[in-house]
Parts: sequence; C-alpha cells; structure tokens
Amino acid sequence: MVHDSPTGIIEGSISCRKMLSGEAMNDRPAAKRAMISQMKARFGAGVSPRKRQILEIAAQLFARKGYRGTSIRDIADQSGVLGGSLYHHIKSKDALFVELHNAALDMAAEKIDKAVAQETEPWSRLEAACIALLEIQTDADSLTFPLMNDFREVPEDIRLQLIARRDAFERPFRALVDALPLPPDLDRSIYRNLLLSQLNAAAHWYRPGRLSLADIARQIVRIFRHG
Repeated sequence: MVHDSPTGIIEGSISCRKMLSGEAMNDRPAAKRAMISQMKARFGAGVSPRKRQILEIAAQLFARKGYRGTSIRDIADQSGVLGGSLYHHIKSKDALFVELHNAALDMAAEKIDKAVAQETEPWSRLEAACIALLEIQTDADSLTFPLMNDFREVPEDIRLQLIARRDAFERPFRALVDALPLPPDLDRSIYRNLLLSQLNAAAHWYRPGRLSLADIARQIVRIFRHG
C-alpha cells in the first residue's frame, strides 16, 4: 500500500533556502514591504495594527532564528512591548507559529486556486497549479517562503496540526491529478507525489536564466504527461 507523505509539499524547498530569509530579508526593503502587504491582506480586517506588527516581526524572527531559537521575549523586545503585555495579543509562541504557518498556506492556496480557475482542460489546470506553486516556492518576498523552514523543530502536537493543514493544502493537487486521463493501472498517489517532488527539486536548483519558472513547470508537466 502506498501512503502519502505527511511532510507536505513545501518543506523541502523552503529548508534549503534559508539564506533568503532572516538577515537577508532585513537587508531587502522590498521583501519587508511585501511581507507587510501580505500581513495587511491576510489579517487587515480583524487585526489591530499592533497585532499585525507583532505578526510581521514574529515571522521574520522565526525565519532568521528558527522556531526553537525564537523566544517570546525576542518577539516582545523587537515589538517594543513588555513580555507580559504580548499575551494580550497572542496566546502562545506555538499558537503564533501555527497562525503564521496557516496564513502562509492560505495565501499560497488562494494563488494556486486563482491560477487553476483560469483553465478548463485538465492538463492545463495542472500546469497552472504547478506554475503557481513553483513561483511561490522560489519567491523570496513571499510570506509563505520563510515560515516553513522549521517544520521538524516544533513540538509533536504542533507538528500534527501543521501536517493536517498541509494535507488540506495538498487536496487540490489530488483533485487535479484525479481528473487527468491517465492509464487505469497507474497509481495516482505515486504519480502525484513524484510530480510534487520534482517541483520541490526544481526550487532547489533553479537560477534565473535560459528558462523561466513557468517554462520549467511546463516542462515538468510535459514529462509527466508523455513520459
């Protein structure tokens, strides 16, 4: 029996590119502006400016120092609030990390859903999803990117929450693969996991040059279509 991997489809590409988070982000005004913009888009309606600031600072700290290396005191000091006062805005470090992780995946899912919605043919829909996912994985200014580099450092109960959320994130890819006209004896779970693994691998070695991210995603889908 084939079991789906519980580690999620983003983790690999994120963990190998920590250089684009942390100190690098602090040196890139565009990246910081992008993060602030994403925070406003995700939390703007129901979150105070102070809470949004805390979320932004916490995301950068988690990216730079990791889950284990980031303390509530670190977040409070960077936010300019007393440690005790911080709990007026957040429940705990664990809850904060989960909130940021889920918000990042929500934004990624919205981008993928929007891309897929523009297409009707099954292979074109899969290609659109793959392009969007590869763009997310390699975008240093994306909130999704730096928050996933510490998945295996979190406590077990938090890790299980993250796994459940990532399983939900992967469901559209299950539906996309299920809709393909593949041979009946081909295991679609293996097919999907291999496809997503290739997209992860591309995020490891991609450098701007001869082919764009969209070109690479199309090539990968083409191989899986005709291979």
